[in-house]
Amino acid sequence: MLLEKVINKIVIQSEYKDFVDKYIDQILTEFKGKIHSIYMCGSIPKGTAKPFKSDADFTIVCVNPKDIDYERLSNIKDRLLKEYPVVTKIDTIICSIDDVLSKPNEWGFWVKIICVCIYGHDVGEKVPPLIISPEFILDLNTETKEEVDRIHTLLSNASDHTMKTRYIKGYSKRLIRALYSLVLEDTGVWQDDIIKMKNAILNYCEIDSALVDYLYACYLVSNNVLVEEFLGIADEVYSYFENALNTMAASRTSFG
Repeated sequence: MLLEKVINKIVIQSEYKDFVDKYIDQILTEFKGKIHSIYMCGSIPKGTAKPFKSDADFTIVCVNPKDIDYERLSNIKDRLLKEYPVVTKIDTIICSIDDVLSKPNEWGFWVKIICVCIYGHDVGEKVPPLIISPEFILDLNTETKEEVDRIHTLLSNASDHTMKTRYIKGYSKRLIRALYSLVLEDTGVWQDDIIKMKNAILNYCEIDSALVDYLYACYLVSNNVLVEEFLGIADEVYSYFENALNTMAASRTSFG
């Protein structure tokens, strides 16, 4: 079964068009000649963004990610957030052309399936069709442990309430996405709608439904969540996820 692209048509609402155009212009000006292509994912390119509630998610593909200075990138973000308060947050991921083409089940999946190209030539078109299989799911989660460990540490050490709230929301979403990846063979499609992800997990995963409901509730409203309690639940969820991946890997080895 082949994975289909999440967003087939770019439908940017009028409230965000100037913002997106200015982001592209400033990135190209700041990093002249170093940008191969720019992509978006999430609610803004889908046309479902909510003013003053939705954030903006960009991905920059270049020959050498080291050419993109994060401090200069951060300055662009700060300027645009002041100019366009309709956007709550700007996230930018940077990867190389080689990442996309040499890691089709990781970076290739991200660019080809999750994102849409808003500038340049879409390198995702060069990624071969992605077949849903245990091998794909295992490859897709190659860096999940590293990502989870990183955000776990950030949340554990955060002292600012705003940052705690942001990390809890992000951590919840990351774990829900990880759990959803386990049921891809059942659903046959990658969802980027968080409630559809949650429902599919509840339908196909054997995990305690209370854990999934807790994560979803934290994703929706994270400002009053107790950090210590959340981390305990997050660890329990990740333990389930890790065991499921290990079982999948062992099964693949025994039959391969």
